[in-house]
Amino acid sequence: MSHGLIGPREVPIIWERHILNCAVIEDAFPRGAKVIDVGSGAGLPGVALAIARPDLEIHLVEPMQRRTEWLEGVVGDIGLDQVTVHRGRAEEFVGRLSAPFVTARAVARLDKLARWCFPLTDDGGALVAMKGRSAEEELAATTKALRKAGLVRATVTPHGADVLEEPTLTIDCVVSRRGRR
Repeated sequence: MSHGLIGPREVPIIWERHILNCAVIEDAFPRGAKVIDVGSGAGLPGVALAIARPDLEIHLVEPMQRRTEWLEGVVGDIGLDQVTVHRGRAEEFVGRLSAPFVTARAVARLDKLARWCFPLTDDGGALVAMKGRSAEEELAATTKALRKAGLVRATVTPHGADVLEEPTLTIDCVVSRRGRR
């Protein structure tokens, strides 16, 4: 809280609502995958994923300096050698950083998120967007725009039903470079 990364009302629910909620999406990625976390903020989901899955190569993309400084400190303190922190907006890394998987949590509506994340996603790769209860509705409302941006297919996937009272939902968007107009 002292770094302005979470609000005071979030402190009592930080474990289940934030950390565990992010860590359970670890099953979305194959062994040894490279993952870009756009809008990393307090390291969610990127740092939680790196702890749950040390085999993943994680790249945290965050535009705010105070947050990237905090992330670099956490990554160093915990010894997460497989994590790299990048300061800047997602669109600044197009052509310089890409991966088979890109993820984001609480960054933007899916159509806007796709504009930032699809260009960082390898052809045939996937955006794994963490969304809430309205994931199905948000997907339905944005599918047309997503297809124009390169969407091949999308599914809503629950994660962590065995450990969380309410599973974490992701919208998994497979991307094609050839599909973009």
